[in-house]
Amino acid sequence: MKHLYFALHLLICFGFPSLCTSEDRFVYSGFSGTNLTVDGAARVRPNGLLEVTNGTVNLYGHAFHPAPLHFRRSPNGTVQSFSVFFVFGIISVYRETSVDGMAFLIAPRKNLSGVLANQFLGLLNNNNDGNSSNHIFAVELDTFQNTELKDINDNHVGIDINSVHSIKSQPAGFYDDTSIFRNLSLNSGEAMQIWVDYKEETTQINVTMAPLKMAKPVKPLVSATYNLSQVFMDPAYIGFSSSTGPISTQYIVLGWSFCMGCPAPVINVNKLPKLPHLGRKFPSRVLEIILPIATAALILSVGTSITLFVRRRQRYAELHEDWEEEFRLHRFSYKDLFHATQGFKNEHLLGVGGFGKVYKGVLPTSKLLVAVKKVSHESRQGMKEFITEIVSIGHLRHRNLVRLLGYCRRNYELLLVYDYMPNGSLDKYLYCEEEMPTLGWSQRFHIIKGVACGLLYLHEKWEKVVIHRDIKASNVLLDSEMNGRLGDFGLARLYDHGSDPQTTHVVGTMGYLAPELVRMGKASPLTDVYAFGSFLLEVVCGQKPIKEDAQGNRFMLVNWVLQHWHNGTLVETVDRRLQVEGVLDEVCLVLKLAILCLHPSPTSRPKMQQVIQYLDNEMPLPDLEPTHLSFNELRLMENKGIFSSGMSYPPLTTTSIGTISGLSGGR
Repeated sequence: MKHLYFALHLLICFGFPSLCTSEDRFVYSGFSGTNLTVDGAARVRPNGLLEVTNGTVNLYGHAFHPAPLHFRRSPNGTVQSFSVFFVFGIISVYRETSVDGMAFLIAPRKNLSGVLANQFLGLLNNNNDGNSSNHIFAVELDTFQNTELKDINDNHVGIDINSVHSIKSQPAGFYDDTSIFRNLSLNSGEAMQIWVDYKEETTQINVTMAPLKMAKPVKPLVSATYNLSQVFMDPAYIGFSSSTGPISTQYIVLGWSFCMGCPAPVINVNKLPKLPHLGRKFPSRVLEIILPIATAALILSVGTSITLFVRRRQRYAELHEDWEEEFRLHRFSYKDLFHATQGFKNEHLLGVGGFGKVYKGVLPTSKLLVAVKKVSHESRQGMKEFITEIVSIGHLRHRNLVRLLGYCRRNYELLLVYDYMPNGSLDKYLYCEEEMPTLGWSQRFHIIKGVACGLLYLHEKWEKVVIHRDIKASNVLLDSEMNGRLGDFGLARLYDHGSDPQTTHVVGTMGYLAPELVRMGKASPLTDVYAFGSFLLEVVCGQKPIKEDAQGNRFMLVNWVLQHWHNGTLVETVDRRLQVEGVLDEVCLVLKLAILCLHPSPTSRPKMQQVIQYLDNEMPLPDLEPTHLSFNELRLMENKGIFSSGMSYPPLTTTSIGTISGLSGGR
């Protein structure tokens, strides 16, 4: 009996569509005079266009068909077949870039409270995304690639179930009559068509797309099999949702039709309202009414903002940004940096670290290649560190330091603009695959000397003492001539010559941290020297300062080098990809200098001026003899005051730690 009823219903809908009830189907050829339920930034324009969002940044909007729909024939029945057709357009102030997207949705209620804009499209928030209790089905038209959502690109159509993580997605486009895929740009400013069809018998969801005035393609764009009976509440509401990000974007629906159990009614697209041209304002008959109100609101808003700003300056005097004028660093406009990186797209991403992301860019006017470091809201680097970086390196000029060209601040976003280093960071050459080309010894030695010169400038040659605090291969960048340049001064601390630097928390990278820094939190140029020693071993040995054997045991690289030195096999520690015939004395010099720099006692380490003299053979190394002390012996010696401090890293699976006796470095 159930199957007979279903067949009869299909016959009525397909054979006699005029007999379908108004509850089962509807057609909107424009939206003038309709009673849609709208909220947020959504509104119906006098010319009949449905603006789901009106271009205001970082907002969302919703528009729903006013009456709920019964997708089940009985309370426990399955969800019926249904079909949706709509015509939409997306208009951005930038023709090639818009954020974030829009969606057709079916939800258990019209009041979607607590949702977020941006990547959540006004559908969900970061707390309920993915919950089965959402009972939401959506087809998203996404114009921004969010890597955390695993978006395939910034121009795709996806099927969403209770989450903005699509279960299936495809680049926007359509298949022509010969099944050849044709791309479409969602943010082209042109009107396009979408069909959403669900089949009760197969639980298949098909989404089909086409340009305006083109017949529905035979082959759908996106298909997925999912039983919507497990998702829908009954009754449910259908409508649209969209959200914007930092770019002004309008998400518009021109026409919409729906049918339960039969194909969505055809809409005469020639009678639909027209999309506005890019950059053109929507005409409005109520402008004369709105303009005085808007002007009064603007005056009130400006007055309130000025009052709040003055009060805030008086209450939080320490937040004044007078330093920006005092140091007179070049300030870039956010717009220029946005265009330089093409909207901070992932294909321009150079790297990601604890302090944010770095993008490659080309400045619009000068065409200069730059690297833009964009400090995220979740970054550990706050305003104090940002100001420190600006102040400490804004005027640093040295051939072995990455030059800071300027900065930008906008809506609590912190952006630093550096010279672009075309050959990337040193670590990718040290840890590349066996078959990949690596750096020869002459290149590595040249880079070592360059980094040493850069550190000498920071420690002794500039008007302030700058402690880098994170010297390692990944922070050494290579310019077009393969010169080594120290970068990432995010951990730098600035203090006057002769003062006693202190810090309240330890920052840096394990394996490069001096013992006194770990134990007492005291940073000095000599803690940089210690890190430089680890860097030297890293460059010569082609290995990281903390090694791990096949059994997963961790031990210090310096112990391994000391053991080989003790056994008379120091050359076996050299990166096996290096050809060191003829330069063995130079290689061993660097290895022994590294050991000297890694002395547990800060006063026994050389200063950078001495390091350069050793590297240039202007002064011989002290007479070094390797000694291998157990960890317990070293700790006992520390307690007796023989060393001022010792290793205090988290326990490693090793019974010894290397040091040197009889050194007189650090004169």
